[in-house]
Amino acid sequence: MPESVQVRCPVCRRAHVYTAPAYPCVCGAPIAPRLDPAAEPAVAEHRAWDDEWLTVACAACGRPGHWPRPELGCPCGTVLRVPVAPRRSDGSAGTGPGQGQGRGMAASADPVTARTVGRSPGDGTRRPGKASGPGARSRGPGDASGPVGRRPPFQPRVIRTARDAVTTTALYLRWLGYRDIRRADQRPPNGIGLAARGLLAQVDPSVRPAAPRDVECLWLTAMAESAGCVYFSLAGYAEEARVRADSLEVPLFVLGPTGVPRPVNASAVALDATAD
Repeated sequence: MPESVQVRCPVCRRAHVYTAPAYPCVCGAPIAPRLDPAAEPAVAEHRAWDDEWLTVACAACGRPGHWPRPELGCPCGTVLRVPVAPRRSDGSAGTGPGQGQGRGMAASADPVTARTVGRSPGDGTRRPGKASGPGARSRGPGDASGPVGRRPPFQPRVIRTARDAVTTTALYLRWLGYRDIRRADQRPPNGIGLAARGLLAQVDPSVRPAAPRDVECLWLTAMAESAGCVYFSLAGYAEEARVRADSLEVPLFVLGPTGVPRPVNASAVALDATAD
């Protein structure tokens, strides 16, 4: 069961209660990093892709997986990295079952990390969306920068970890015709954000269904960037989240273990159809 710790912001001194999110192992068991209540949180000032991940071993099957590092956004604007239990000599758990930390896979092995990160939103990432809102696509893959004619079938990647989910999402977006895919400048409240020309994508690898607030936060962020948006979730969506996404025209996809994104609303069906 995920544990909770009290986290105090070193900037404004506000106290927060943080609960570590649980992620699904390939065996089906939930995984959550073990938090260190005695350590002080660090301010996330400079971001690097490998620093965004922890290696956490599953308590049920022992399989190590790469999962997002725990972070908390304070109302004062500070992003805090929540401390986790120290690593053992084998690089996995601290003192409890199925916990641990460490760097993820090499950046060169991930097509997303090979892209430039940390760019400002003004260097080619902004593209006006439709008048109906950023949930509608603002760029079609059949334009001058994309391939012409019918694409070959999408080649999925089996999803075993959160990093696999991010990589599969990036490959899928590239298959649709989006270019310059990289980590988003602003990290979403849940999961990992990706950015492409004219598009923001959120990948949620947690075991809880996405809530209406998750969809709304993505839509608002995309609207501020004058971009479209799309949501990918491993655990699906609450019914209220689907209704909200339909009203905002935000495409919703579910990522299955085989790595094939499955559209779950009309906007996602329309987006997926652009590959034909």
